[in-house]
Amino acid sequence: MELKLRFRDLREDRDLSQTQIAKMLNCSQQTYSRYESHTTEIPLESLIVLAQFYKTSVDYLLGITNVSEPYPKK
Repeated sequence: MELKLRFRDLREDRDLSQTQIAKMLNCSQQTYSRYESHTTEIPLESLIVLAQFYKTSVDYLLGITNVSEPYPKK
């Protein structure tokens, strides 16, 4: 799955708008749209917030793994 589709699919699966996610990340809808389309690099802290919100791993969000479950906490 392409990265931009992964971000969009996770958001759309929860019936959320880009504006709603942008508010959660304290950025504008336009900025989040650039993150989602991968025209602007998303900050690490925003990736962590999204991973926690979607209950997945940063690796999954970045396309490093196709396993969507978060890593177990130690």
